[in-house]
Amino acid sequence: MKAGVVVDDGFIYAEETHLTVMKTSLFFANDGFTVYDCKGELVFRVDSYGPDTHDRDELVLMEAHGKCLLTVRRKRPSLHQRWEGYVGERMEGQKPIFSVRRSSIIGRSSVTVEMYENPGEEYQIEGNFAQRCCTIFNATKESVAEIRRKVDASTQVMLGKDVFSLCVKPGFDGAFAMGLVLVLDRINGYDNFEDNGVVVDPPTEE
Repeated sequence: MKAGVVVDDGFIYAEETHLTVMKTSLFFANDGFTVYDCKGELVFRVDSYGPDTHDRDELVLMEAHGKCLLTVRRKRPSLHQRWEGYVGERMEGQKPIFSVRRSSIIGRSSVTVEMYENPGEEYQIEGNFAQRCCTIFNATKESVAEIRRKVDASTQVMLGKDVFSLCVKPGFDGAFAMGLVLVLDRINGYDNFEDNGVVVDPPTEE
């Protein structure tokens, strides 16, 4: 796959890379995330210190040392929970680089990612994030990243859904992939119902 920088070229890997994503809940449910590589070293983190609306509608992805890489923010008003991504910590007036929205495709649900700076480039996320089983495809239907349930290597026991794997294919930006995970998690958290697809909007919106 042709490499392309979306967020940070430091997270574009030459080989398929498996990251372990852990949801943290030190103070409240769904506080944030920590992400580790196969060596157990911290790669990304997302901190949230309260359950209010702002915490749910805007999240900042940081690298291990606290540098802000990406902000994802829910666009309001939006009919299908449209989210937008901004490089670094979002500033007033800053333009987003991509948007994420739910779409329906003949009886199944998926999520569409549109790239603002490259019209025509888009990604589809298919599967069921609630079950930690979905795939991110590029415009040519090539898998660029996958979200999977994680199995403990020593016991072969499947871990709970708060710990899962993010598999990033060569040439795809791992920070961008993790940003999409944040959006999927928030969309899934807003929804009260599940379908066979990634997410289903609740009966009322806004």
